[in-house]
Amino acid sequence: MTKEQLVEQIKLKQSFLCVGLDSDPLKIPAFLNDFDDPVFEFNKRIIDATKDYCVAYKPNIAFYEAQGTKGWDTLQKTLEYIPKDIFTISDAKRGDIGNTSNLYARAFFDSMNFDAVTVAPYMGKDSVEPFLSYKNKWVILLALTSNIGGLDFQTKRLHNGEFLFERVLKKSLEWGDEENLMYVVGATRAELLTKIRKIVPNSFLLIPGVGAQGGSLKDVAEFGMNDTCGLLVNSSRGIIFASSGKDFAEAAQQEAKQIQKEMETLLREKSIL
Repeated sequence: MTKEQLVEQIKLKQSFLCVGLDSDPLKIPAFLNDFDDPVFEFNKRIIDATKDYCVAYKPNIAFYEAQGTKGWDTLQKTLEYIPKDIFTISDAKRGDIGNTSNLYARAFFDSMNFDAVTVAPYMGKDSVEPFLSYKNKWVILLALTSNIGGLDFQTKRLHNGEFLFERVLKKSLEWGDEENLMYVVGATRAELLTKIRKIVPNSFLLIPGVGAQGGSLKDVAEFGMNDTCGLLVNSSRGIIFASSGKDFAEAAQQEAKQIQKEMETLLREKSIL
């Protein structure tokens, strides 16, 4: 999916919501265990309930890898079930030496046909470039994450006074551009979005941390939105586990709809719609 197509979907749905399919078999409603593939059944119902309110889905690969070969089958079926006009993100956080990254890229782009994959930048240029060689595919680079441990390195000052995450952003612009590079920026770091936008004003940002982790959607929009929106705000647990009962899909739908309505207001305030 191109940047233009993604922006079109945001305007069409009046939403920049990404639903995280962090589908933990231990947390899905118990009655689903009567199905041959409980997680896939859960995902299907979540997708059916939320597809009108979101522009992206983001399966966290760990929840599928942990189930062995069955988990990979579930992931593939889930990916194939997602409507083709919705952006798909493999939240895999890969990044290794060049020949290994090349195989990771083949796995997620060729074999599974995701639109995007999250990539860790720590090993530098040759670990990221294989993912960037694919046309109309995206690297979503970890820049400023929402977890507490992200402060261990990402906000450390370098000798010139800039934060390490700022150095990552600047260096990455030598590898790709706003047509194939996005960045993960945690909603709990909203006060730093102004710094980030000075470096990557036109790039898309994938924002986790809204909802269960306490991030503010309003703050994210105020400091991070650009003139084409430029945001994908992810909510996982807050939507998919809004209920643990048989009404889980309906509860997920109501939560997604509520977020979409708030996003519509923010988009209109920024004159994007």
